[in-house]
Amino acid sequence: MSAVLKPGLPPATPARPKPLLLHPAAKPLLFVLCLLPFGWLFYGAWADTLGANPAEALIRATGDWTLRFLCLTLAVTPLRQWTGQAALARFRRMLGLFAFFYVVLHFLAYAWLDMGFDLQTIVTDIPKRPFALVGFTAFMLMIPLAATSFNRAIKALGARRWQLLHRAVYAIVLLGLLHFFWMRSAKNDFAEVAVYAAVIAVLLGWRLRTRFARPAGGSAA
Repeated sequence: MSAVLKPGLPPATPARPKPLLLHPAAKPLLFVLCLLPFGWLFYGAWADTLGANPAEALIRATGDWTLRFLCLTLAVTPLRQWTGQAALARFRRMLGLFAFFYVVLHFLAYAWLDMGFDLQTIVTDIPKRPFALVGFTAFMLMIPLAATSFNRAIKALGARRWQLLHRAVYAIVLLGLLHFFWMRSAKNDFAEVAVYAAVIAVLLGWRLRTRFARPAGGSAA
């Protein structure tokens, strides 16, 4: 028997499923995906499959993933605007925190595998080598960004001051690129450097173009 509709009332419409980016499982899935490089490196170290120089492989890989996650973090806003998918913004904080996670691993791998956790040796080594000094500076700049990547910090600082602080990510990604360039220059290998430089140029160039194209007072994250 068919349902009888009351006169004057429109038929009920079924609830629309949530978009994939707003699905409750989207963030946990992204979290797992972001941990995959760490899992691969952990397994490689445990199974001794990282090659002839596992220490160098760990230091390089964690540095590479730091730069990749910085690029992914910066890519969120352009992709959100190009695709019209505003929900992409909800993943930016996680990507930024994973960039910090991998830079911590990168520094710990250097401090442990290269320096044996000898604090005095670390303190004297970093200023002597420009690539190490640049990388360490980027690491130090990332600490306040990670420490304030929470809603309470935004409220405490105020939105404007919080945005100004987090614009340090632009300097960080450029310092990371310079660090990577100097690391690869020792082996005269610039192919990957050129790829990262092109990606970063597009991401920062888009922000410059957007900033000067909009009226005063606007901002691009």
